Amino acid sequence: MTDTPIIAKTPNEIRAIVEDAQKAGSRVAFVPTMGALHEGHLSLIDFAKTNADLVVVSIFVNPTQFGEGEDFEDYPRTWESDINALAKRGVAAIYAPTASTMYPEGFSTSMSIEGPALELETTFRPHFFGGVAIVVSKLLLSVLPDIAVFGEKDYQQLLVIKQMVRDLHIPVEILGCPTLREADGLAMSSRNAYLSDKERPIAAELHATLQACAADIRAGEKADKALTKAIKTLTQHGFDVDYVELRNAETLKKVADVTSEARRLLAAARLGKPRLIDNIPV
Repeated sequence: MTDTPIIAKTPNEIRAIVEDAQKAGSRVAFVPTMGALHEGHLSLIDFAKTNADLVVVSIFVNPTQFGEGEDFEDYPRTWESDINALAKRGVAAIYAPTASTMYPEGFSTSMSIEGPALELETTFRPHFFGGVAIVVSKLLLSVLPDIAVFGEKDYQQLLVIKQMVRDLHIPVEILGCPTLREADGLAMSSRNAYLSDKERPIAAELHATLQACAADIRAGEKADKALTKAIKTLTQHGFDVDYVELRNAETLKKVADVTSEARRLLAAARLGKPRLIDNIPV
């Protein structure tokens, strides 16, 4: 039988749990989520457990990172199954604040994010990283873990959070966990549930196209040509492409020297209702 995680609703409650564990000598890892947990989230927890003695998970659907017309109201919420999954994974505590706790009446703070936040996602979702920065900073400062784990599927987000933590001197180590994929290569995401039966096998073409594009670049093809071909391929499969870009893997600036820089290929495209993102090293 698995133990049900302690559920904390306020910063003081979760901070007391974490402080007690740290005073007892435990290293605490934190995994922030918006719930609707799938194996990708659970892989973050498994990764966290290999780097800490105790794992805390948050469940909070953050309204400030959704723009007008996006799926905040429809975003899947699966509280009971989430709790059961976290109990089976041995999670010690869940931080589940309400919106009024995170954003009380009179809340008036915002964050301006540049560096790795520029372009890519920001071009299409200009509100997004400001909302992410606020909620992640509040979560980190509420929990104050030793480490926090984020998935590489949201690669730009991972770099933005690392930059923010460095800039604000938040005393938490940020670790990236490799993307967990379905058997056909599709990156696991809560929004995959929006795919129709017809769209689901097509969705795997996003990863396959990125792999082909990366292979072309490694083989010496000019990046612009390889990227144009990838966008054409995705469009032919029925995707509405926002971007396919080759960027420096550490800064997300445009690649100046393909022979010496660590590189990352990033893409975002809509297929029916969901907007899918993915990335791979080159």
